Amino acid sequence: MARAPFEIAGNRIAAGCFETVHLPVSILPDHTPVNLSVQVHHGKRPGPTVFVSAAVHGDEVIGVEIVRRLLRAPQLTALRGTLLVVPIVNAFGFLNRSRYLPDRRDLNRCFPGHPSGSLGSRLAHIFLNEVVLRCDAGIDLHSAAIHRTNLPQIRVSPRDKTTMAMAMAFGAPVVLTSALRDGSLRAEAAARGTSVLLYEAGEGLRFDELAVRAGVAGILRVLRSMAMLPAKGIAKAKAAPYLCKSSTWVRAPAGGLLRTFRAEGETVETGEVLASVADPFGEVETEILAPAAGILIGRAILPVVNEGDAVFHLAALSPTAAEDTVEGLAQQLVSDPLFDEDEII
Repeated sequence: MARAPFEIAGNRIAAGCFETVHLPVSILPDHTPVNLSVQVHHGKRPGPTVFVSAAVHGDEVIGVEIVRRLLRAPQLTALRGTLLVVPIVNAFGFLNRSRYLPDRRDLNRCFPGHPSGSLGSRLAHIFLNEVVLRCDAGIDLHSAAIHRTNLPQIRVSPRDKTTMAMAMAFGAPVVLTSALRDGSLRAEAAARGTSVLLYEAGEGLRFDELAVRAGVAGILRVLRSMAMLPAKGIAKAKAAPYLCKSSTWVRAPAGGLLRTFRAEGETVETGEVLASVADPFGEVETEILAPAAGILIGRAILPVVNEGDAVFHLAALSPTAAEDTVEGLAQQLVSDPLFDEDEII
């Protein structure tokens, strides 16, 4: 018996087909329509329904490139289940090269939204109800803010076995717990029974080839782990991820010109010199030392800093053993949850 079509916003996508559906959001002041565009891949055979989204923050363009490459993956022709892909959630911020909506709201604090609320609230309502809640799980793609960069890393919800299993399948260098914040997509989705994995990598308004490739490969691995894709052509991760139970920002002790000596992805020991800050005359130079051992998961890239600016994001490493279970790993990372990057800074 043939699988039933997938229905979304009055559109019916037959099994074994894909189609791009445009969900009306609003009309700009110049009367240009704005849509939430979703490409639906509806497999011939049954399986989970998963979404992949990018650009919830409009300046996080790296996720858009990851999605573009994902949609060209030949493995999708053998898809089981249904894949909903949204390359650009926040079209307003994307067009303006801004993290935010035109009214300066953060879309990732507007969930669950409301059909007659603010612009962000209306967009959040459409995305949540038409895409997210139709799915068993999802992967949301993010990057660091402008003028800083992140090592490819996965953020998982505390005590969520599903996201932890997805994280281990993804194969990013680092896995961290990140607390659920009121109004965020992950928090609202979790409350409604949809687990969402968050991928952080690269820099706002920039492409990073390593981060893009890691993102595409990771998504394919997750879909494979859910039996949605065949194993052929999907490489296994070369190494197990670092598991990090807490993190801290290392800040500039003074304003001046920043010279960094260590990069994201490097492990450091307590007291190692990470960078130095000097005044423009070169008369006073202050070293920035690692306050603890760990791995650098993010850093500032501008050479000019003010006193107190976050320069490095340092995560504490959590030793793992081969016999660790997914449940054990999840419990291990719960004690010191991480918050979203914009709140840590």
